[in-house]
Amino acid sequence: MKKISLLTSLALSTAFLSGCGQAEAQDGPIYGNGEATVALDSVRARLPEDEIIYFVLPDRFENGDLSNDTAGIEGGRLQSGYDPTHKGFYHGGDLKGLTEKLDYIQGLGVTAIWFAPIFKNKPVQGTPGKESAGYHGYWVTDFTQVDPHFGTNDEFRAFVDAAHARGMKVYMDIIANHTADVLYPKECEGKSECSYRSKADYPYRRKGGVDGAAINEGFAGDAVRTAENFAKLTDPTYAYTPVTAPGEENIKVPAWLNDAIWYHNRGDTTFEGESSRYGDFVGLDDLMTENPRVVDGFIEIFGDWIDKYSIDGFRIDTAKHVNPEFWTRFTPAMLERAKANGIDNFHIFGEVYAHEVDPGYLAQFTKRDELPTVLDFAFQVAAHDMLTGKAGTHIFGKLIDGDVLYAGGEATARQLPTFLGNHDMGRMAHMLDKAYPDATEEERLARISLAHVLLLATRGVPTIYSGDEQGFVGDGGDQAAREDMFPSKVDVYNDNRLIGTNATTAEANFDNQHPLYQLIAELSKKRKQTPQLRYGRTLLRASSEKPGLLAFTRGDDDGTEVFVALNMTNEAIEQNVEVGINSVNFSTLAGQCAATVSAPGSVSVNLPPLGYAICQATPQDKK
Repeated sequence: MKKISLLTSLALSTAFLSGCGQAEAQDGPIYGNGEATVALDSVRARLPEDEIIYFVLPDRFENGDLSNDTAGIEGGRLQSGYDPTHKGFYHGGDLKGLTEKLDYIQGLGVTAIWFAPIFKNKPVQGTPGKESAGYHGYWVTDFTQVDPHFGTNDEFRAFVDAAHARGMKVYMDIIANHTADVLYPKECEGKSECSYRSKADYPYRRKGGVDGAAINEGFAGDAVRTAENFAKLTDPTYAYTPVTAPGEENIKVPAWLNDAIWYHNRGDTTFEGESSRYGDFVGLDDLMTENPRVVDGFIEIFGDWIDKYSIDGFRIDTAKHVNPEFWTRFTPAMLERAKANGIDNFHIFGEVYAHEVDPGYLAQFTKRDELPTVLDFAFQVAAHDMLTGKAGTHIFGKLIDGDVLYAGGEATARQLPTFLGNHDMGRMAHMLDKAYPDATEEERLARISLAHVLLLATRGVPTIYSGDEQGFVGDGGDQAAREDMFPSKVDVYNDNRLIGTNATTAEANFDNQHPLYQLIAELSKKRKQTPQLRYGRTLLRASSEKPGLLAFTRGDDDGTEVFVALNMTNEAIEQNVEVGINSVNFSTLAGQCAATVSAPGSVSVNLPPLGYAICQATPQDKK
């Protein structure tokens, strides 16, 4: 396919080297190159911040087995969930296809694969006319089995083994907040919504409200999280009367999950206040995670996946909607289980959705909830606001200054997965198109390239959303951002104007010559070769309250720091910027770097519009 080349120097001034994504001979972490099997011990020795993560929805990546497209379920799309022409149904991607494309993923420089949940889901949910399928994996009915749309447990094992053999880690996406929508309140039957009923108006010890009959005698409330107390909670009809549809009474696995007593049963969440932890997330059955039986049950469920498949980490969905005490028991149990299997650097990161550059909000979940790390939504907001011109580059300082707030401080901040967009909020490319609707093709490519430079040069664990490396844009969030990598039959995907190519999503998009694929692969290579980019402290060197220059260094002032500069504007920038006093000469890792300082502690930055520089300092020659 024909590529759209940059006509200016802009942001792709880096000369790409051959062999992108190949392992380098070096001290430090060992990365695979796909040419030889890598010892599993060397993979497990890598720290979380040594990784570059690739997030993928298995259903939308590659169809390696046509026979499992309908999961063996007879009928149309409302039975099997399969309709490759509709963005809200299964399209056919599976574990076999994902395994077959490991060469492509590894060539990008990726060292860890995080995929959306692969547990068996309820195929279809939704009120008449608003149905959609569980292709995304978040409507679980069986926590012990791979969804047959994706393959089998044996095929999952084969995928993990194949990834490990290449030196790549595997992170599972797990859910403890809810299951599929099986239970529903009898009082809301036929209604599109079911209002949340609070603990004050509908206490546990009265049936259907404060004036109802006495039930659950002696139950001391969910704050007393003991088996003895919860043994007195026997009647779940304090707020609503939970029922199940005929034929779904025993649909969940393990079997204990079919009992309504293990759920809150209070109606739909408003995402605010009490309902944020007790309400049903868009109707999904909200688990009573205060109950020690539920905690024990999920420790058993997810610990079993570690024992059987030797996975390397968990991304925890909807983590902030679960009570903190659940995580303070669950997380240590998972880390202990992993260590018992020889996995000392098991990476756990929770989803704590946020809309502000507010590290303190995220940090509370690493302290009170004791989650090891969380997805860095503060980075995403800061990146968005700088790149779209919504805020000045000074906002980056607010992000970095907040690193000390996390449990473990800056060391923990280095392990936060950072990202530009995702399958829920949408892609950064779409956000940039909205901000700059008149941008030329060259400018579109330059802007999204600059975004990836920021991602791969900043502290944290860079996380690429599959398709970003092929210039996918999308039309918004959720289903509108979940395009197929294999040839798509979805019209609203295929009319998208991709970046850096004349291709569309109607054809396969696994092009390792795409300029964004090439850029990410080269930056990934440099990151692996440069310890400062993985472990170095971040020091803000230049910023402004308006869109303009962002400059920072990674590492200590020992003459080997890495200097990073990004021009967020359409105008060239020439400016002196402070660097460490011991930094004298610079070698270019990416972009355009000055060969030496202008004076001790100062370097001249000259960047074209939307240009960047990543420069490795060397100390004064003592000859």
